[in-house]
Amino acid sequence: MNKTLQPQWLEWAKELQFLAQTGLTYSKDVFDIERFERIREISAEIISAQSELSLEKVKDLFCNETGFQTPKLDTRAAIFKEDKILLVKERNGTWSLPGGWVDVNQTVKSNTEKEVEEEAGLKVEATRIIAVQDRNMHNVPPYAYNVCKIFVLCEILSGYFQPNIETTESDYFRLEELPLLAEEKNNEEQIKMCFSAYHDKNWQVLFE
Repeated sequence: MNKTLQPQWLEWAKELQFLAQTGLTYSKDVFDIERFERIREISAEIISAQSELSLEKVKDLFCNETGFQTPKLDTRAAIFKEDKILLVKERNGTWSLPGGWVDVNQTVKSNTEKEVEEEAGLKVEATRIIAVQDRNMHNVPPYAYNVCKIFVLCEILSGYFQPNIETTESDYFRLEELPLLAEEKNNEEQIKMCFSAYHDKNWQVLFE
């Protein structure tokens, strides 16, 4: 998908939030701070009115950061065996590439390896970056904050799956037999991209 999936009202609300947070970060004048706090509140009210989220929930998710606003980082591991890709089953029954938010004390490489061990029980080595994507250009539903998704090719070292608090099962799938995917985390287009990178030793990193 080569275009944003988010509606225009969300684009506006996110921009208002960004401007308000930047103003709150750098402003010294108490009256300007009060105005920027109101702008941030308006952005939350827009999202609450247009979605099913309560204003309190929106403020908790959208208005609790300090400092200059930047995208969140999410890593996803692409692990292959016999031309099949590893997916883990979420508690809700959908399947995804092992991965998650990058912890503050982790690098992209170490976080990818950590998430695979936690969700799939495997020790892996993250070897190549496949792509760096803007989540809201590819995945649904759109989020009220930006996410930078990093897909990483990994090689298995050891280990085996054990059920855990996040996933109930793991398995390898051919491209033509993918299960019900967790679309908010990864879709068929992104899985195909991982297969293409796996088959191409001269793969060039895709980035947006």
